[in-house]
Amino acid sequence: MELLNALRWRYATKRFDPAKKVSENDLRQLMEAVNLSASSFGLQHYRLVVVGDDAVKKELRAASYDQAQLTESSHVFVFAAMTEVSPDYVDDYMQRMADTRGLPVEQVQGFGEYIKGSLKDKSAEFIDNWNKRQAYTGLGTLLAAAAELRIDSCPMEGIEPPKYDQILGLTERGLTATVICPVGYRSAEDATQHHKKVRLPLEEMVVQV
Repeated sequence: MELLNALRWRYATKRFDPAKKVSENDLRQLMEAVNLSASSFGLQHYRLVVVGDDAVKKELRAASYDQAQLTESSHVFVFAAMTEVSPDYVDDYMQRMADTRGLPVEQVQGFGEYIKGSLKDKSAEFIDNWNKRQAYTGLGTLLAAAAELRIDSCPMEGIEPPKYDQILGLTERGLTATVICPVGYRSAEDATQHHKKVRLPLEEMVVQV
């Protein structure tokens, strides 16, 4: 399986070569991979912000405990979770489903009502955590896709979300920064690339029932 070889190749890149940029074609493929990622009910309750502007990356570095990946990478992928899932959002999704599949919307409205009913009594905290979990699913897809293209990446939680929300204008979009992933190409100076990958033996990692 080529994906296994790609995953063996990838590592959490600590230093990127700022002179090497990801092509527009490869960026598009990474975005499409995230867009095709799984999410609960297919609702895609997060959005992806792709930052390539050097000035904005510098601002984000200051909101990321001065970690070098922010400014040395080619682009920074910011996964921003929705702060709520409104009935209108579910209705829009049902309309998109009907349009995409060539169905009358009435044929899928029952599914929409089921989703809205399942969320009706959920707390804001539950919805917040639920939405953020979807963003991590997208992150996993990005890591695999980048590895297949031999694009380096580094998933990072060490950020200050309120500052990200302000810098990127996320709050007014009903979003909040959740996790980020700089992408690009490893620097020759990054000693981490030479470290052997440390993982549990498969028999210890997996419980088969």
